Amino acid sequence: MRIKVVGAGLAGCEAAYQIAKRGIDVDLYEMKPAKRTPAHKSDLLCELVCSNSLRSNRLENGAGLLKEELRRLDSLIMRAADMTCVPAGGALAVDRVSFSTLVTNIIRSDKHINVIEHEVSDIVYTEDEPMIIATGPLTEGALLDSIENVMGEGLHFFDAAAPIISGESLDMDIVFEASRYERGSDYLNCPMDRDEYFNFVHELINAETAVLHGFEDKSVFEGCMPVETMAKRGEMTLAFGPLKPVGLVDERTGKRPFAVVQLRREDKEGRAYNIVGFQTNLKFHEQKRVFSLIPGLANAEFLRYGVMHRNTFLDSPRKLNPATYEALNTPGLYFAGQITGVEGYVESTASGFVAGVNAALKLLGRAEIDFTTQTALGALSHYVGEYAGHDFQPQNINFGLIDSLERKIRNKQERYRAIADRSLEKIESIGKILLN
Repeated sequence: MRIKVVGAGLAGCEAAYQIAKRGIDVDLYEMKPAKRTPAHKSDLLCELVCSNSLRSNRLENGAGLLKEELRRLDSLIMRAADMTCVPAGGALAVDRVSFSTLVTNIIRSDKHINVIEHEVSDIVYTEDEPMIIATGPLTEGALLDSIENVMGEGLHFFDAAAPIISGESLDMDIVFEASRYERGSDYLNCPMDRDEYFNFVHELINAETAVLHGFEDKSVFEGCMPVETMAKRGEMTLAFGPLKPVGLVDERTGKRPFAVVQLRREDKEGRAYNIVGFQTNLKFHEQKRVFSLIPGLANAEFLRYGVMHRNTFLDSPRKLNPATYEALNTPGLYFAGQITGVEGYVESTASGFVAGVNAALKLLGRAEIDFTTQTALGALSHYVGEYAGHDFQPQNINFGLIDSLERKIRNKQERYRAIADRSLEKIESIGKILLN
């Protein structure tokens, strides 16, 4: 028995691992190192191309619940993330090189996984030899044509990544350590007074952006909106968004700044920092000029400038099985990752987990698993397969996708925790089934 997995990112590696642990051989295709997308820099598998954060770890947050579900079901990606984490307050962030290296080593050392460094240009599968396509949102060329021939034309939107700066280049006489609401001191904070903030916003909205060639529709995913686009919505938009000072006090002054730019570690040693919420499409020299206006970053050394790229995803509702990510009209063909319309690292991992587990179970002649909309794993897959509107867009996990409780709980945090407890109870029962 054999299953093909195309793409060795988060979704593809998770799918391959879940299939292999059930004793089925996997051909895992990855086009690197011979070819890379514009967003990829490393030859390692499971490269994180945007932020190094997997978002909140709290069970009262959708991403936190989804991560805990995956942990309890033996997710490779979650295990690797927990083993390579860096301080990030209530969030889970990783040293991206250590993370990718660990996943690469585990995948390449698995006796059931054969990593094939080859670009796949055509869909070839049968029900007896299924294929999972997890090539990510930058899928293009002959493979995209082949997918669209089978599934219909995909949808497109734009995504952006934030710059990374050197820790040694920060002015620590200005920058201070703190996390919001005194939840540790894992972030660095660049405080702005009123004049500094409004000057920064003025320069930001008037800075020159890079040209997006060849696309008429400049739609942007809200969760990764360029900071300059956000600023143009109103001069106080950033102050109430990524630069909000709520929960932060500069201990040196005893005061809360007018606005704060936060920096999150890229590695445990603090050699590199991500500018939180600063996804951007500014030209590189404009990023250097404008972002150096941020207090503490006057001499910042940019290790990586922010970039923007086109993402592609399927018009998945009514085309993919809402429980398994299998194509409804072409049995044996599965999709996973951002190409399905899930958004985010953890969500991509979740889709790879569900597709990999169910492809393996089906090939073994066992009943497939519907995680149901009472869990974060199932709510996400059902959103992808069953969204009823006409404006299907990439989606992060959130409690609005998960079934509400029968009883009313007024306090939101208590309500979310009760939903999480119900979800994890169901996950425990599913875990027992998967062990048999």
